[in-house]
Amino acid sequence: MDPKENTEKNSQQNGEKTPETKPIPKDHIVETKHSITIGGREIRYTATVGTIILKEEAEKKDEKAGESEGEKAKASIFFVAYTRDDIQDKSAFPVTFSFNGGPGSSSVWLHLGLLGPQRVLMDKDGFPLPPPYKLVNNEHSLLEHTDLVFIDPVSTGYSRILPGEKAKEYHNFKKDIESVGDFIRLYTSRYKRWSSPKFLIGESYGTTRAAGLSGYLQERYGMYLNGLMLVSCILNFQTARFGPGNDMPYILFLPTYTATAWYHKKLPSELQKDLRATLKQVEEFASGEYTLALMKGAALSGAERKRMVQKLANFTGLSEDYIERTDLRINIHRFVKELLRDERRTVGRLDSRFKGFDRDSAGELYEHDPSMSAIMGPYTATLNDYVRAQLKFESDIPYEILTGRVQPWSFSDYENQFVNVAETLRKAMSINPHLRVFVANGYYDFATPYFATEYTFNHLGLDSSLQKNISMGYYEAGHMMYIHMPSLLKMKSDLSNFMSEALSHSE
Repeated sequence: MDPKENTEKNSQQNGEKTPETKPIPKDHIVETKHSITIGGREIRYTATVGTIILKEEAEKKDEKAGESEGEKAKASIFFVAYTRDDIQDKSAFPVTFSFNGGPGSSSVWLHLGLLGPQRVLMDKDGFPLPPPYKLVNNEHSLLEHTDLVFIDPVSTGYSRILPGEKAKEYHNFKKDIESVGDFIRLYTSRYKRWSSPKFLIGESYGTTRAAGLSGYLQERYGMYLNGLMLVSCILNFQTARFGPGNDMPYILFLPTYTATAWYHKKLPSELQKDLRATLKQVEEFASGEYTLALMKGAALSGAERKRMVQKLANFTGLSEDYIERTDLRINIHRFVKELLRDERRTVGRLDSRFKGFDRDSAGELYEHDPSMSAIMGPYTATLNDYVRAQLKFESDIPYEILTGRVQPWSFSDYENQFVNVAETLRKAMSINPHLRVFVANGYYDFATPYFATEYTFNHLGLDSSLQKNISMGYYEAGHMMYIHMPSLLKMKSDLSNFMSEALSHSE
């Protein structure tokens, strides 16, 4: 008799319970073959879809409790990878890891809106068509220049913690960066991509994650990146947190108020002629007279205050009476309700080109973001169909497109201060002077205003010799600027040029 069986038998005879052996979680990977035509050229590629078990090294514990040295399975991470079939030598071909933000967002937006071989069909301005929704070949996919790996952080998409683990552990700033970074390291090792040029592309909070990863991957695994592509960027949260004592957001959001009023034709005629020229005026005002006025506070004279009220009304399309009552400080959550109040309409936060309406048009805040509401349905329906029908991955748990299950999100590493990963990025670029950064900005984005992003990068503290490593693109759309066809075309060109430039410096 096997000694183990004999021990178990004696234990049962003595009335002792035999410890249950937990089933070992396994990866679930599916591969399918596809092709797409980009620029008149057919590209054949493999889609690798599924879940990889994320493990952590376990310390030696009490053997009576059934624990020992080795690896402990913690979470199941869902990903979708597209790799070119015609590239035999992957050492010279880039791989790009992509994720969105939230926190609580899956990677669906960049996946089916910008980068992947399929994209959601919208009208040319980015407004949804009537359901049922469908995908079309994305002739603007970045697969032309790089393999793509889309990552869903824990609790988003099909990614989940494993039984016995606590999801809350992953719902925080530091652990999120570590778990996504650990997945990138694991994928890079398993699929033999250590010698490949590497890029990260993140959107919104995904840019916060990307900046954090630039430091974590370098310091933890010695993985140096070629480039970061930051879409709708936020690195310093002080630039976007409205509250008493922090005047910075009122200044940095002002140009986006102007752009929004321009789009909806609420500005004086002389300011409606040219968007870029008008924005230049308001940028100078915001960083000059307006900043000084807010710094003076109660010391601002009556004449100066009157002049500020008039200029703010001129640049925002709001009434002087309303601005006076805001104490010269316009909160974005009020602005989206106030600008079109006389039309009983609200404007979007993610994309202020969108309009919506509420039950109560006299309220202070809107009921929903019309821009988020407009794109949620098309992206949710097409993703769920695409994964099963074309990528052949099946799961009966819900694919969490954008979930609140990650809340409350912990920023304990930044207790009693604003989250700011700009310093992490500065250090990463200083250690790896070949790291290049591209930032995509939407003029109608209230979630991450372009002027706030410019402020952050102007205060990065980067050595002057590295300033050339940063470039920016601007688009006449919102947070997901790629839903707007002209912006998608420009963005593809900008990202392609950025990657070529970054790679030319690595040769």
